[in-house]
Amino acid sequence: MNWTAFPFQEECWKSYAKGYSGLLNAPTGSGKTYALLLPALMEGLNEKKKKKGIRLIWITPIRALSKEISLAGQRAIDGLGLDWKIGVRTGDTTSAERTRQKKNPPDILITTPESLHILIAGKGHERYFENLNAIILDEWHELMGSKRGVQVELALCRLKGFLPKLKIWGISATIGNLKQAMEVLMGSDFKSKKTKLVKANIEKDIYIEALIPDDINKYSWGGHVGLGLIDKVIQLIQKSQTSLIFTNTRGLCELWYQKLLEVYPDFAGQIAMHHGSMSKELRAWVEEQLHQGKIKAVVCTSSLDLGVDFRPVETIVQIGSPKGVARFVQRAGRSGHQPGATSKIFFVPTHALELMESAALREAMKEKVLETRDPYIRSFDVLIQYLVTLSVGDGFLANQTLKELRSSFSYQSLSDQEWDWVLQFIVHGGEALYAYDEYQKVYKDEQGRYRIINRRMATRHRLSIGTIVSEASIAIQFVRGKKLGTMEEFYIAQLNPGDTFWFAGRSLEFVRIKGMTAFVKKSKKKKGRTPTWMGGRMPLSSTMSQMLRSKIYEYEENRFTDLEMKELQPLLEIQKERSILPTEKEFLIESYKSNEGHHLIFYPFEGRNVHEGMSTLIAKRISRIYPISFSIAMNDYGFELLSDQHIPLKEALDENLFSTRSLAEDIQASLNSVEMAKRRFRDIAKISGLLFTGYPGREKRERHLQSSSSLLFDVFKEYDPDNLLFQQTYDELLYFQLEENRLRQTLERIQKQNIKIVEPGKFSPFAFPIVVDRLREKLTSEKLADRINKMKLQLQKD
Repeated sequence: MNWTAFPFQEECWKSYAKGYSGLLNAPTGSGKTYALLLPALMEGLNEKKKKKGIRLIWITPIRALSKEISLAGQRAIDGLGLDWKIGVRTGDTTSAERTRQKKNPPDILITTPESLHILIAGKGHERYFENLNAIILDEWHELMGSKRGVQVELALCRLKGFLPKLKIWGISATIGNLKQAMEVLMGSDFKSKKTKLVKANIEKDIYIEALIPDDINKYSWGGHVGLGLIDKVIQLIQKSQTSLIFTNTRGLCELWYQKLLEVYPDFAGQIAMHHGSMSKELRAWVEEQLHQGKIKAVVCTSSLDLGVDFRPVETIVQIGSPKGVARFVQRAGRSGHQPGATSKIFFVPTHALELMESAALREAMKEKVLETRDPYIRSFDVLIQYLVTLSVGDGFLANQTLKELRSSFSYQSLSDQEWDWVLQFIVHGGEALYAYDEYQKVYKDEQGRYRIINRRMATRHRLSIGTIVSEASIAIQFVRGKKLGTMEEFYIAQLNPGDTFWFAGRSLEFVRIKGMTAFVKKSKKKKGRTPTWMGGRMPLSSTMSQMLRSKIYEYEENRFTDLEMKELQPLLEIQKERSILPTEKEFLIESYKSNEGHHLIFYPFEGRNVHEGMSTLIAKRISRIYPISFSIAMNDYGFELLSDQHIPLKEALDENLFSTRSLAEDIQASLNSVEMAKRRFRDIAKISGLLFTGYPGREKRERHLQSSSSLLFDVFKEYDPDNLLFQQTYDELLYFQLEENRLRQTLERIQKQNIKIVEPGKFSPFAFPIVVDRLREKLTSEKLADRINKMKLQLQKD
């Protein structure tokens, strides 16, 4: 092939050759991989004598991407005639292959943050990595805004501690705070060493089209999953060589796959499904079929939205709003995954109002606005896990390790007092746990090195390395046959023998549960439960919120040009008729009275997380005026306060209801913060090693973990309130879950707007989805869809 290098690729090659570290920002499908893979290979090609051991580590955030990098690397190695071998080490790698890699390391190791830490936990890790030249962090934006990013920082500061010439490069396609992303990646090297930010001057052409319902008046106002447009999706699949159908949750992925086959049986054998709970064998088969173009469509989740190059893919379909611009752009890039090609993505609204989000996405891409990723800092749970990891291997010296830690972005502000506390915690368990042997994991030897000598504790720790926490999982396995994957314990606990449910594209009959394995057999029944997983909802990003509000303002001021807003005109006119469409200078509150009681619905359009904190804050402030209890519901557009008595809204407004004064204190006072904090603390306890989730195949039940976590939380609260893990719990709750900074900005914006209180009489189109979300939590015997249809018919009557 007569390939020509892009300027950004040449810049990366030259910078790498001169010993620079840096961050590469380039659109999906533009050749980012070869921009950094080739100079690493050329470095090996130019060596006079081949060195043994790992020369390059390539870190990926998802397992599906490791195969793609491996194939690209092998093509380059073959083309250069280089005698290098590539190895992959992820959670899917067999123990036999790991043993081979340990004895005979590959030249290039493609791995994950968790697997890299496991290698650091091995004896002689400095010798194992002694010839390492560089580390490449793929999809760095995905790692940075998580504790996995902190894991990466810790691994880098350890490797840089004995490899001062180590080159570190990150790759990112979709991130708004590039400079900070580079600063987090480089740590103290950001200013003191040769670093470079390389930006590709390439515009990715993305074609976005919303699937419009034939009759917007008959399309759902809320509570559905987009199946009303399934015929249009089928037409797209039929017209394309290969399509990816992205859903936001695994449950929705299962449902859409099932319904596609139900509506169009000819798809049997032509479509497949892919999500993280399926077994590695099933996922690998699907990926291979995609690479070879032997499959018509795959219904998937985020398990396939990062960096994977499936050339046969022509069309991307997004079911429901992705809630973020970067995520949408990332998924769009799965089609047209080559330089100069156009990416095609079709947006399927799950309810009518989501069409506004389609228009907002197009506007954000036009203005080239992407979300920022806030880095985690001072995550003491990750730090504690890391120190125990070091003590499992060769041990560590306190002063040397502290110096390395302070060279990272996350722990640059770590004080001597905090460091002493962390050391005491891993040795004695802290003040509250001093008397319990199981929390005394590490000891200090005569040379001042911190070590673990208890083999059982070392084994338990190796099994617990990682920061991805989830509910306890149950393996799904045929009575006589292979494993299909895993499901969360809470869902399996709802099943009785003989119940039918869908999983991994199969209709299954639940037989029995033994230990942590649910045994099933194939079922011929067409109907069955669709599984659900905890924590599936994603909140609207701040960028999307801003764009969404701008679309509403444009419509009200008659400045709109988007097709979606034109199609929504009948619905938005109903909103104006029953209530108002707020302008940029207005904040809307709707007041209703029904058989259920008194309703107040507020519309900040700021996303579910902000509304969770704001709704409880407003409820608490109103209750200070007059003792009153509320039921609270919310979605990404607004929130509802429902009470059986009159709500003194005007009096609350007179008392400066939206004030930012004492905000953090008011949030903590308004929330059932202890219960929320306990849920957050459970994750921190798992990561820090306070909770051991069990051995493979003998995992502990979730209720046991919850009980142990709650007990530890109460002990710290009562006897050790200065415990850094306990304090971290509330910091994370405010900053990441309730987004305190964003909530503060929202309140400041509302204070500058005119408050518009409207009494519509009937629920408006904006109110309808919020009410549906409340019903979703309460309805049991009556089908939610039937209730929604009844409500809508009633609302449409004049």
